[in-house]
Amino acid sequence: MHAGTNRSGGGSQASPPLFPTVPAEAVVAAYAKAPGNEFSSGKIASPESSAALVANAFGFFLLRPADLPKLPSIPAEVEWPPTRIGLEKCVRFPWRGGLHPWLDALVDTPSHIVGVESKRYEPFRPRKPPVFSDAYWGDVWGGAMAPFLAMRDRLRDVPSAYLHLDAAQLVKHALGLRTMAKGSGKRPFLLYLHAEPLAWPNGTPVPPDRIRRHAEEAASFAEAVRGAEVEFATATYAELLAAMRGSGVPEVRRHAEDLTGLLAVSPGRSGGVALEVGGQGGPSHP
Repeated sequence: MHAGTNRSGGGSQASPPLFPTVPAEAVVAAYAKAPGNEFSSGKIASPESSAALVANAFGFFLLRPADLPKLPSIPAEVEWPPTRIGLEKCVRFPWRGGLHPWLDALVDTPSHIVGVESKRYEPFRPRKPPVFSDAYWGDVWGGAMAPFLAMRDRLRDVPSAYLHLDAAQLVKHALGLRTMAKGSGKRPFLLYLHAEPLAWPNGTPVPPDRIRRHAEEAASFAEAVRGAEVEFATATYAELLAAMRGSGVPEVRRHAEDLTGLLAVSPGRSGGVALEVGGQGGPSHP
C-alpha cells in the first residue's frame, strides 16, 4: 500500500474501525510499524479506507493463520494452510538506502511467500505518472525477473500504458518479494486483490467503464509478467468472500458476513461479480 519506509509522527489514536472479532491490539501494533499513520491520524476510519478493508479482512487471521482459506487465484502448487500472516510488511530491495515497498499483507506458507497488494477505491482516482529511480536499473534482479523488468522499461517509455492499474507499484512489489524470498527456500507470489465498488460511499456511481478498464488492465499486466520468478495473479474481494463462505470453520463464515457489511456483493458484468460499498460520506474523487 505504501511507497516508502518513512514513518509519520505520533498523535492520539482514533478508535480502531475494526470488527470485534479482529485482534485490535495486534492489528494496531502492525500498522504502528509502518508509514501512513493510519490509526493515529484517523485516516483508517474513512469510509473509503483501503487500510480498513485489509485490516479487517486479514487481521482476523493474524492469530489463527491456519484458518485462512486458500486465496482466490492461488495455484495448486502453493502449499496451504499458511503458517504466518502479517499486515503492513516491508519487502526490502537489495540495498540499504532509499525507499522500500510495503505490502498490505504477507502470507507465509510452507512453500511460498505470498504478498498481497489490496485496492479499494484507488484505481478510480487520478494517479501520478509512474516513477522509477536509477537504482531500479541495477543488475541485481536476475534473468528470471525479465518479464517484470520489461514492464519496468515499458512504463518508463510509455507512462500512460495503464490508466487505472498502478503497474509501477506492482513491479516494485515483485522486485521486493524476489529479494525477500531469495535464500529462504520458498517461492515468491504476488496477489493483486481488488474491490469493484459500484458506488462511492455517498452513493455516487463509479463509472462502469472504469471498473471494466481496471479489470482489463490487471489481466493485461498478469499476462505480460507471466513466467517470471515472482508469480503473479489477480483476484477480487468477491472471490475472497466466496472462499470464506465455503470454509469449514464457522467463525470464518461469520467473518465473511461481517465483511459483506463493508462490501455487498451484487451481480457484475460478463458473468462476474462487483462489490458495492455502503455507508455515508462523499467521494474524494467522484
